[in-house]
Amino acid sequence: MFWFAVFLTLVALTFDFLNGFHDAANSIATVVSTRVLSPRVAVIWAAFFNFVAAFTFGTAVAKTMGHGMIRLEAVNLYVILAGLLGAIVWDVLTWYYGLPISSSHALIGGYAGAAVAKAGWKVIIPGGWTKTLLFIGISPILGMLLGAGLMIAVYWLFRNFSPLRVDRYFRKLQLLSAAAYSFGHGTNDAQKTMGIIAGVLFTAGIIDHFYIPFWVVLMAHAAIGLGTLSGGWRIVRTMGMKITRLKPVGGFCAETAAAVCLLGSASRGIPVSTTHTIAGAIMGVGSVQRLTAVHWGVARKIVWAWVLTIPISALVSSVCFLLLHHFFPSA
Repeated sequence: MFWFAVFLTLVALTFDFLNGFHDAANSIATVVSTRVLSPRVAVIWAAFFNFVAAFTFGTAVAKTMGHGMIRLEAVNLYVILAGLLGAIVWDVLTWYYGLPISSSHALIGGYAGAAVAKAGWKVIIPGGWTKTLLFIGISPILGMLLGAGLMIAVYWLFRNFSPLRVDRYFRKLQLLSAAAYSFGHGTNDAQKTMGIIAGVLFTAGIIDHFYIPFWVVLMAHAAIGLGTLSGGWRIVRTMGMKITRLKPVGGFCAETAAAVCLLGSASRGIPVSTTHTIAGAIMGVGSVQRLTAVHWGVARKIVWAWVLTIPISALVSSVCFLLLHHFFPSA
């Protein structure tokens, strides 16, 4: 049981690495597409702030993920393994096709699908799902509104400045907004893996009650930071160039809006999608320039990927669990 728990922890950290790799695009797309930083420097910048987030904001999201959505007493280590496998499969597939889906929702859907395959629908904790499902819709809309609002405010405040001067200011400010967004990304997304690892430790009897050990916090943030450092250029092109063309002022507004949403939700323990939030903010910024500045066809494909993420990852994970149960009847 102990070594199986160690193996599962490594699988969870692998997912966390892939989360950082997949979502690196979210962290760096705007700052790269505006040419404020080169891709190489941008991923180092983002990875650093992903890791620094380990020392702030507590573990409210991790606790929601770990024991606020699925009844831990009804699952076992095979359920957690199947959930992670489903999330990893969907993450890799969507990375290959350059679709910026939510790794968080892939993990949530995978965990739920495997748990339901084992114990039925009674394993779901409705209260934990209500906030998460609501914020699938709320987070991109909130990001869009905040991004558009910030863009309008900046246009008004700098209305008497020359475009060259505005560009020069926001090239510097975008370094701060990119750092804030990466900080929010680390705060929100690394905690989801922490919750899963803590669930593994509790289910295996390694810890006697559910809590998040600090060494788990450090490992999760290190894994997501290393994943971000590896980058994901396919999705950078979609997020930073295909949705709308961004200038430094637009990049600043999009990143700041997304950072505010992520840090606010993390403080309340709501596991929102960093991908949904930044994509919504980019659309909001683009629509202020003119509605046709947003490539709505690309946006439509992204939204369909969002809608399908939880059910598909749940389906893949439930199949993984049934296969594990077939080969290991004790599962």
